[in-house]
Amino acid sequence: MVKLNGYSLTLAQAQRILYEFEQVEVSPESLQRVEASRRAVEKIVAENKIAYGINTGFGKLSDVLIDPKNVEKLQLNLIRSHACGTGEPFPEVVSRAMLLLRANALLKGYSGVRREVIDSLLAFLNRRIHPVIPQQGSLGASGDLAPLSHLALALIGEGDVFYKGQIVPASVALKAENIQPLVLTAKEGLALINGTQAMTAMGIVAYLEAEQLAYQVELIAAVTMEGLRGIMDAFAEEVHVARGYPEQVAVAARMRDYLADSKLTTRQGQLRVQDAYSLRCIPQVHGASWQVLGYVKEKLEIEMNAATDNPLVFQDGEQVISGGNFHGQPIALAMDFLKMAVAELANISERRIERMVNPQLSGLPAFLSPQPGLQSGAMILQYCAASLVSENKTLAHPASVDSIPSSANQEDHVSMGTIAARHAYQIIQNCRRVLAIELICALQAAEYHGVEKMATKTRKFHAMARAVTAPISEDRVFAQDIEAVTNFLLQTPVQTMVGTTFFI
Repeated sequence: MVKLNGYSLTLAQAQRILYEFEQVEVSPESLQRVEASRRAVEKIVAENKIAYGINTGFGKLSDVLIDPKNVEKLQLNLIRSHACGTGEPFPEVVSRAMLLLRANALLKGYSGVRREVIDSLLAFLNRRIHPVIPQQGSLGASGDLAPLSHLALALIGEGDVFYKGQIVPASVALKAENIQPLVLTAKEGLALINGTQAMTAMGIVAYLEAEQLAYQVELIAAVTMEGLRGIMDAFAEEVHVARGYPEQVAVAARMRDYLADSKLTTRQGQLRVQDAYSLRCIPQVHGASWQVLGYVKEKLEIEMNAATDNPLVFQDGEQVISGGNFHGQPIALAMDFLKMAVAELANISERRIERMVNPQLSGLPAFLSPQPGLQSGAMILQYCAASLVSENKTLAHPASVDSIPSSANQEDHVSMGTIAARHAYQIIQNCRRVLAIELICALQAAEYHGVEKMATKTRKFHAMARAVTAPISEDRVFAQDIEAVTNFLLQTPVQTMVGTTFFI
């Protein structure tokens, strides 16, 4: 059971909640803050004080005062009018993450909502009712208005949800679980939708998958090293300590560990004096991507525990401040950075694929084919990898450098952070398929020299992977192999692949 308090949610906890369905509850002290904040909002309504979003319109309409008898209708109108997302829905796990993050943000006690709002979010989360939320339509400021409106729509019994493997009307799922639809009161609609939870939720899922890929690419590269008889001297500890980047040092250490007792790797001068950069510079290139992952993790864990709606209520309602914490620029930049880091893992992987299939570079049969000429072998596998890498280069264009004014120029600079997070996730999916192709080729290349000569850990990995994809004994529909290996990588952490306690 994870206890939310608005301040201490970690990525490790989020991973358990999202993928292992660990239950969530709220801490008593956080509820005290929530209740104090709510009393302040009710006082503002009772005294008819002017406060943005409580008794005014929104955005450019913030100067329009709302009659006290219409403050609840104001919130309902807000949700319905802003639920105009489009495109395919976010993956269900992202919707789940949005429920978690919005509840955690409201528990900080700056948003002025009733406890019932948080109870509703956690009821959806704990009972696995996940709103269907279109991916497109957010500018990333004022937060993720359109996506979060679709989340809020489900809470009030409208819209659709993922429930027990199907998409059904929210009202059907609520009835099945005996949950009453939420009735919004003053400020609660705005508090639900004015935040960065869509981009952050997508960012969390992207980060967790990217981290797993970053470990896997090292193990796959180790098999490639064996297939190409790579030179181990480039991974010597003193080389990497001399430069000083801890992430680079750590990558080199893992490469040495994976290949510790290999009889396929070589030393300087044994076959050649130097390897190509795609082998020799694995610690430098992969290590730089690890630096980015560290940056992204730090920003996500801050944002996961941030108050990002507007306005925020302070000092028991004495201060209701309109600010800009909904602006997604920190996550937008982090996601753009993540895009480049993962795209580079795919870039260098594709170059290793080329070295394995090109007989002028590898010393292996052309395209790893059992009968070069009659059979094409892995020729088009490399084509596919090159196409994915090229697509990544387009997706890696930074979304955060763009901004289009909205709301009659009141919202004149926006982050596009949700676009950045979505594109990061797409790049990660492409990268995983490139790594799958590298693994298919690396297994074949290593087998050419003799599986019995592989290192203990890469040999164990080889056996696991061969249960998923067979050797290239004749041409076949390799699309099926790519998808099978891709799913294997998605579902199998490195700790399982090497059969040992993993070190970081």
